[in-house]
Amino acid sequence: MTQELSITALVLQASLVVQLVMAGLMFTSLMSWTVIFGKVFGLRRVRGSNDEFEREFWSGRSLTELSQAAGQKTDSAPMERIFASGMREFLKLREKRLDAGAQLDGARRAMRASYQRELDVIESNLSFLASVGSVSPYVGLFGTVWGIMHAFVGLSNMQQVTLATVAPGIAEALVATAIGLFAAIPAVVAYNRFARDIDRIAIQLETFIEEFSNILQRNAGQTGATTTIAGQQGGR
Repeated sequence: MTQELSITALVLQASLVVQLVMAGLMFTSLMSWTVIFGKVFGLRRVRGSNDEFEREFWSGRSLTELSQAAGQKTDSAPMERIFASGMREFLKLREKRLDAGAQLDGARRAMRASYQRELDVIESNLSFLASVGSVSPYVGLFGTVWGIMHAFVGLSNMQQVTLATVAPGIAEALVATAIGLFAAIPAVVAYNRFARDIDRIAIQLETFIEEFSNILQRNAGQTGATTTIAGQQGGR
């Protein structure tokens, strides 16, 4: 490309509206990449902490010990917080001498509520990526249409129009569409990848809730302060 048609020159020579569109899209792209990198490391941390707690859960330690340990942590895994909420409710209802069905139902409701809270946190900013992926191309197209209109209005006063006079204005306008696609494509790819990863995490948490509910069902109605899961490793 010649110096007159370089990307920098096209951006600087564009109309004010097109420049504002380009600036907004570039800022949106920067925010999108910030969310993407944060989500990559956040989901990796969630998966690692869930796997670590799940190994500890099936290691044979008592549920009471695990519950006490979970209460002392400030950075516990989502699965661990779900376990702690279910365990607290189960022990609370057992102290009230409720029947086994009420104990199990209360624990399951507590775990489901905790599960929804954890899933909301894990899915945070995912809607932002979806919005960027769907809206950015249209914003870029708006900048392109506006730029082409501005270019043709300027050409209307010329006696002779050649390709050399038309090309710069159209090229300036098309840069907005290119920036819109630059912002949208990574957001769409990242959204699809994160949605698939979050679905896997959700399935893992739901499976844990069912397995833990089975253990609580076997212990519902029992007396005593300590509930153990020794010997459960091979029963998964």
